[in-house]
Amino acid sequence: MSDSNDVATLRGLLQECRRIAVVGVSNDWNRPSHFVAKYLIAHDYTLIPVNPKYREVLGRPCYPDLGSASRAQGPIDLVDCFRRASDIEPIARDAIAIGARCLWMQLGVINEAAAALARAAGLAVVMDRCVKIEHARLFGGLGWAGVNTGIVSAKRPRQLPY
Repeated sequence: MSDSNDVATLRGLLQECRRIAVVGVSNDWNRPSHFVAKYLIAHDYTLIPVNPKYREVLGRPCYPDLGSASRAQGPIDLVDCFRRASDIEPIARDAIAIGARCLWMQLGVINEAAAALARAAGLAVVMDRCVKIEHARLFGGLGWAGVNTGIVSAKRPRQLPY
């Protein structure tokens, strides 16, 4: 597979990869990784939290690394990375070692060396994209986040008095 971000590839990955490890997930409700994890659960994905800081996230056991997560939970299809670009290469090596099918780097995360490593091992690679945003865009989940209100208006919003 390639690092193609075309609609067909992204749709295929999100349909086929149902067991997702979120590396760097936070237990803090206002962090993007927490919101993405909650979204994945609500949309019937199997969430496998990975962060050595926590024992549990969203009622699921949290693992310190991908290896222990894979040993405890079984196969992992997609590794979603909420880490700095400089931290991705070891995660890519772990994703290869556990037999993941896709290495997905979140918005703003681009690591060409890690991508090349993963591609060479046969993994699909997605960089600088958000799993939640892409799922919502491709499968009609924008209303879940309150984006699609169903209101279309040409009126200017009323100015608040403060």
